[in-house]
Amino acid sequence: MYVTTFYSFKGGVGRTMALVNVAVDLARRGRRVLAVDFDLEAPGLDTFDLPGASRTTPGMIDFVSAYLNTGQAPRADEYVFESPGIGVDSGGLWIMPSGSHHDGYAAKLAQIDWGLLYEKHDGFLLFEDLKEQWRKELKPDYVLIDSRTGHTDVGGICTRQLPDAVVLLFFPNAQNLRGLTKVVRDVRAERTAPEDKAIGLHFVMSNVPDLDDEDQILEQSIASFQQDLGFERDPAMIHRYDSLALLNQVIFVKDRPRSRLANEYRAVTADIMRLNPEDRDGALDYITRVRRTVSTPGGVTRAAVHSHLKKVEESHQHDGEVLFRLGLLRFDEGRNEDVIGLFSRAIEAGYREPEVYLRRAWTRRWENDLDGASQDAVEVLRSDRASPAQVRRGLTMLAPEQLQEVADSPAVAILPPDEKILIAADLNRSRNQAETASLILKPLLSDSGLEPDEQSNARNALVLASIALGRFSDALELIRDQEPELERMEIQFAFNYGMAMWGNDGQLMREPFHRVLELEDPDNNVSPNHLQCISFAHWACGDTAKALEYADATRREMTRRRAGEFSCWRYLRVPAEEFARDVSEMIDLIGGDDSVKPRFLNQPDRPATSVKSPET
Repeated sequence: MYVTTFYSFKGGVGRTMALVNVAVDLARRGRRVLAVDFDLEAPGLDTFDLPGASRTTPGMIDFVSAYLNTGQAPRADEYVFESPGIGVDSGGLWIMPSGSHHDGYAAKLAQIDWGLLYEKHDGFLLFEDLKEQWRKELKPDYVLIDSRTGHTDVGGICTRQLPDAVVLLFFPNAQNLRGLTKVVRDVRAERTAPEDKAIGLHFVMSNVPDLDDEDQILEQSIASFQQDLGFERDPAMIHRYDSLALLNQVIFVKDRPRSRLANEYRAVTADIMRLNPEDRDGALDYITRVRRTVSTPGGVTRAAVHSHLKKVEESHQHDGEVLFRLGLLRFDEGRNEDVIGLFSRAIEAGYREPEVYLRRAWTRRWENDLDGASQDAVEVLRSDRASPAQVRRGLTMLAPEQLQEVADSPAVAILPPDEKILIAADLNRSRNQAETASLILKPLLSDSGLEPDEQSNARNALVLASIALGRFSDALELIRDQEPELERMEIQFAFNYGMAMWGNDGQLMREPFHRVLELEDPDNNVSPNHLQCISFAHWACGDTAKALEYADATRREMTRRRAGEFSCWRYLRVPAEEFARDVSEMIDLIGGDDSVKPRFLNQPDRPATSVKSPET
């Protein structure tokens, strides 16, 4: 049960109208709502067009009077009526009116001395008992209290004792600011009271004219309220609605749901739900907002945010999605131990979406639990709900012994061919990834339904993976299947053909690299990898000066980039510093150091390969 009071220092801001619309909106969202009319001098909840409303139903005044007469708290459910047909699903609306509006109402109200009620008749305990009766007998998700205006004893009950949160509605003028300053100060003082009660505050600027603020009057007023009342976030706003429909007290979220006013009331509802740690939708919204913003929501302290998140976790211990979202927050903060625990609890609670396994895998990998990371990656691949991006990230974390899971995994099997090719082509950061790419690509090449461009892209990606893995004969066969004549090969196949021949035969042949230089377009020298390949081709053809020139150009281009780059020295994509090291080793080779050779040739199960003299 989450109790929220609607308060305004002055009247005329549509406080009761806002409460009714929020109450109906909550009921239509499936929440059980109790609306309580504590504006005893000017009551009005029962005047709205709500089914079951009656002026003869006893309410708050009658409840307190019965207590003073008997010395015992009456049954609260005898002072409440249901408004049928308002909610959906399990939602519903109940109303505790101010009282039975007969001739004796004013006299009964006048007889209650609120100060004496608290001093002599245990008024504090009476209202604590009332809250407990609401909780046990009515079981509402939300209690919305309509409080009277001004500084009053009743106002203190409504804004400090009863609520978990207070919605402060105000028109942005000096009179409202002066009045609200004391109320806000008193509400915040509850945090330092013996009860240590942190009451949430929602600031709502209401009855705002829909006019151009060319003189920045409204902007300056908002700034004054923010400074004097101590809040940072812009207040919610409810605009003035110039329509005679207000005379009929239209419930906009029900009767005019597409109106701007209805949307503004729904925004207030969302703000209230967000601060209720027990409301699942509100909790998820709160977590999302904390993740999106560097500052804390509403300008509250980071400690207050962590305290609220702790309440959310306690309230949703068996809700897998909430636990997962909390885990993402800790993931962002780098709190790995807590992250793994929350992700594991989310999975145990039945939340088995690919993303939770993927996030836990990354965290385990950071903790050097490579086996655990690989097992989580396998779970991603076993899901038929994994997105292509999730599949790609999962594939990068597979251990070698798990590679057999790849080809037949549901996540890979349901991908369209173009996605498989893109993912496989991107798996080029290690030999393990190259093996994974090979397992994906080989079945594709036997697919007669592939488009010509897809066939070519798949073949080229498999050639790169094969060379990275030292399977040079496989790479040569793939290239010759595409184009058996060197004179007709495209530039990338000619280059890879020359490198695969070197790896397979142990000697570097010039012809493929002559073909590369014939096809070279000087205007296309844009990427470090391209420049690196052209440098290598010039060296292979015996032009050391040109090779060094292009190697220097490769270095210069790489200094402008922070991302990794594919290196023909390894046939893998490597970080920038590794790429720079590859270029340095290339320059040593170009300069005549016979002890240096490309790293893709350093296959542990292959014989040594000569690099001395390119053969014609």
